[in-house]
Amino acid sequence: MCGADILVRALVHHGVEVVFAYPGGASMPLHQSLVKYRDRIRTILPRHEQGGSFAAQGYARATGKAGVCMATSGPGATNLVTGIADAKLDSIPLIAITGQVRTAVIGTDAFQETPIVEVCRGITKHHYLVTDVRDLARVVREAFYVATTGRPGPVLIDLPKDVQQDYAVPDFDAPMNLPGYRVAERRAAPEQIRQVAAAIKLSRRPVIYAGGGIISAGASEELRELVRRTGIPITTTLMGLGAYPGTDPLWLDMLGMHGSVYANYAVDQCDLLLALGVRFDDRVTGKVSEFARGAKIVHIDVDPSEINKNKETHIPIVSDVKYALAELNKIVEPPPDLGPWYEQIEAWKRADPFRFDESYPGIMPQYAIRELWKLTRDRDTIITVGVGQHQMWAAQWYKFTRPRSWLSSSGLGSMGFGLPAAMGAKAAFPEKLVIDIDGDGSFLMNIQELATCYCENLPVKVLLLNNQHLGMVVQWEDRFHAGTRAHTYLGPVDDPEAVGQGDGCSPARRYPDFVTIAKGFGVGAAHVKEKADLVDALREMLDYPGTFVLDVQVPYQEHVLPMIPSGMTVRDLIK
Repeated sequence: MCGADILVRALVHHGVEVVFAYPGGASMPLHQSLVKYRDRIRTILPRHEQGGSFAAQGYARATGKAGVCMATSGPGATNLVTGIADAKLDSIPLIAITGQVRTAVIGTDAFQETPIVEVCRGITKHHYLVTDVRDLARVVREAFYVATTGRPGPVLIDLPKDVQQDYAVPDFDAPMNLPGYRVAERRAAPEQIRQVAAAIKLSRRPVIYAGGGIISAGASEELRELVRRTGIPITTTLMGLGAYPGTDPLWLDMLGMHGSVYANYAVDQCDLLLALGVRFDDRVTGKVSEFARGAKIVHIDVDPSEINKNKETHIPIVSDVKYALAELNKIVEPPPDLGPWYEQIEAWKRADPFRFDESYPGIMPQYAIRELWKLTRDRDTIITVGVGQHQMWAAQWYKFTRPRSWLSSSGLGSMGFGLPAAMGAKAAFPEKLVIDIDGDGSFLMNIQELATCYCENLPVKVLLLNNQHLGMVVQWEDRFHAGTRAHTYLGPVDDPEAVGQGDGCSPARRYPDFVTIAKGFGVGAAHVKEKADLVDALREMLDYPGTFVLDVQVPYQEHVLPMIPSGMTVRDLIK
């Protein structure tokens, strides 16, 4: 078999059903092989390689399987870099396959040559430049193993064109050769489990702080069982949304920079913090030395490099979190009296709930998201987001009850993530309702993927919260730069109302016209600005048989609150 056929056959062997691939000169043999296997693998053509990498992530985040994207050499490969880095920071299993110039001219600055392995060395879990076709089947096997075991992450396979065209007899069961990679079965020792159980029994103000590791490990049920058995209030990171039902009385909502007041207060005042599948990210901790400063901290994570990296803990446990929670649930007993703790938390909740100006005559972004949740809460729904204010509002106001129903670029914060991620999730689950809650700045970064949605029959919905500004940067300008606008307005620079006047929204002359653009891509679209029209417009979007963009006019002056400024503490919280 030729190398290209070996690679595609190996993808089939590993259960790959969908590949997001954009062709070019150095990857043409791969695409010819994908055509041969089109009855086994669906190849989706994105309109930009970055869109393909985010779509593969959407597929991976929604399914838990490795997503696969493919690009040609040079600019095609470098267009995957953001998606690869994004997958690394959020621990997403991703196989990125790139064509490369012929081995004879590697290093000569050949046409469309970039040393993509070197470019991606610091943002991949592992990487390969394959120079011998006889290694290819083994390399693909290793790539999937590395990407999906332990702490998941992206693996790059760079494949020169001549290797794609060379022939070999493949051995798809060839033994792996990974001398530096050992996936030990990381399991908490019984004495460690007993230590955690004892700490829980002695606590009076415990809090569970759970993260994306719970979802990666498939440990949501074990987490929920722990809460049922102990009655401990629970908060999660942005990555952990959906691991625990957002409608449960013990749910504290998200914590961190834009988390709830009561989650942040509870963590600040707790005497025991159970940190499960988290990495003590700076957007959660703020000033690290002050984070949960009076608490005994238990940290359970599968990655030993995360233990004591950002925050020193009292009971550090390197373990698969699903196993650790299952063992803990066998012996754990609830603390004797959490009544006063519950009362304190309820007082915080009553005093400082998430809120917005309900009397505002136009459409507040929080209101739009809340109404969307009301209409979709009984449906099997996946929400994706771009990055910015809309992302935080979605995390605050949409109540997630299932894991893998919230897809967000969290660690890298990549604008342009929402639409292609929705596309990937819809490819994985055609029967589910997939909605991208986006902002106009993020949406514009990969708006070309509307063409993919239309041509590939991926009917996603886009709730576009359009304020004509880079809203989160505007918020920081208002808070920390005396409101000086420094290139955060997205309309025409010669517009006399460039900073927004009048009704609290952006200038009356809407730019760009997203409805016209969307219809040009063949998808449905509508614009809404009146509060009384919103629910009907949402229903129109949800009922439309194909992709639909609902352009919702919202005020640019609205801020995401509460807010703990970067590097500060809960005592600096802005309500």
